[in-house]
Amino acid sequence: MAISLSVVVLLAVVLVVMIRGGSIKTGPAIVAALFGFFLASSGMAPTIENFLDSLAESISSITL
Repeated sequence: MAISLSVVVLLAVVLVVMIRGGSIKTGPAIVAALFGFFLASSGMAPTIENFLDSLAESISSITL
């Protein structure tokens, strides 16, 4: 849960860069943001959160 704010900030920065760079237009970006917002309030939210938590844990346990 601690990384969720960091992920939100990172995704917001990526979204702004993509909009300013012309890779994605404002309309589709708003649709994608609304989709994420409504998906977070759906019944799938706990499953997605568990998957992302396990993915983050797996990445953090990688040693070089």
